[in-house]
Amino acid sequence: MAAHDAVEVILAKRDQHELTDSQIDWVIDAYTRGEVADEQMSALAMAILLNGMNRSEISRWTAAMIASGERMDFSTLSRPTADKHSTGGVGDKITLPLAPLVAACGVAVPQLSGRGLGHTGGTLDKLESIPGWRAALSNEEMFTILEDVGAVICAAGDGLAPADKKLYALRDVTGTVEAIPLIASSIMSKKIAEGTGALVLDVKVGSGAFMKDLTTARELAETMVALGTDAGVRTVALLTDMATPLGRTAGNAVEVQESVDVLAGGGPTDVVELTLALAREMLAGAGRGDVDPADKLADGSAMDAWKAMIRAQGGDPDAALPQAKESHVVTAPTSGTLTRLDAMAVGMAAWRLGAGRARKEDPVQAGAGVVWHARPGDAVTEGEPLFTLLTDEPERFDRALASLEGGYDITDGAEFTPGDIVLDRIGG
Repeated sequence: MAAHDAVEVILAKRDQHELTDSQIDWVIDAYTRGEVADEQMSALAMAILLNGMNRSEISRWTAAMIASGERMDFSTLSRPTADKHSTGGVGDKITLPLAPLVAACGVAVPQLSGRGLGHTGGTLDKLESIPGWRAALSNEEMFTILEDVGAVICAAGDGLAPADKKLYALRDVTGTVEAIPLIASSIMSKKIAEGTGALVLDVKVGSGAFMKDLTTARELAETMVALGTDAGVRTVALLTDMATPLGRTAGNAVEVQESVDVLAGGGPTDVVELTLALAREMLAGAGRGDVDPADKLADGSAMDAWKAMIRAQGGDPDAALPQAKESHVVTAPTSGTLTRLDAMAVGMAAWRLGAGRARKEDPVQAGAGVVWHARPGDAVTEGEPLFTLLTDEPERFDRALASLEGGYDITDGAEFTPGDIVLDRIGG
């Protein structure tokens, strides 16, 4: 690998030049090995945030991050593979019913998921509220479960894109999280290294999402679809609404219960709709577009796959889920139609109740969260329950209530029709 100098690479991007393949390969490798210091990579990250990268630069940057670690290969499995990645939202429990549903349709789902930080929940935190379930699996265990069950949801091993792990932590403390080239390469380096054949991206848009407006969300989606395509992975992105939280719950155990309700043929209509939309995209990408996932929800086979997946990872799918020790009901202050429910307000309330964490080492409460008893478009009656707040520590209620203040509108006599969940589709 050609030798370069960190300052040379920083100056090139600072002065708005295109980084060469050799410069990118060198700086990612040298940073992973500790040869490039954090303060130098911080300067480069800020230069990328301010001056951007073109498609070939982002593609090479992503490839260099993949090359920093191992690549998984699922080609020996007896069925095709497809995966989904969400950019994160409030009440976003979609992975839980989606993975076993797609498995029930004959496609393997190797879902490497993460933990929650701030107002967005983490899939692994939710599943860990199931007694006995474990997130850490060896590659051998993962392959066995994929072959036997067809779906696995687990933590990514340290060997997958280690450059990303190091750079992700640095971006968090240097004000460079918002750089679209770095967001896209962070997500896609892990997903491409994971070795899936098809990938569907759920890019959230709105107050409860990382991307607040359609323009930046579309730019991120287009960038990630291009990266997947360049790497030979069939990639599609759906832009989906996160102005309103998904379903009727935000938390850990409460979201697991809602997911089980969906797999049992019930559950909130928006969660069912988005689960089916993403399942259809995953199946099409894996060459199984002839299978209708709605049939697998109806006939119970998705529920069977869920129970098998949970058992395979040490969990008891029939065990009672943890419940919070304390609850507080918020009643509707007036009668009318709920016309707005702000996802960020609900997410912050759930976080303050103990469902999320401020730092990655913080514990979370399995039973904490928010249940909302109405969704935009529903009629509400003064004095009837609007929210139920759940926590083990009642001193948390005041801050959670403060988060919900101004987070919803009730309008008298208003005609209101909720908008579409899927806002746009990119790629494919």
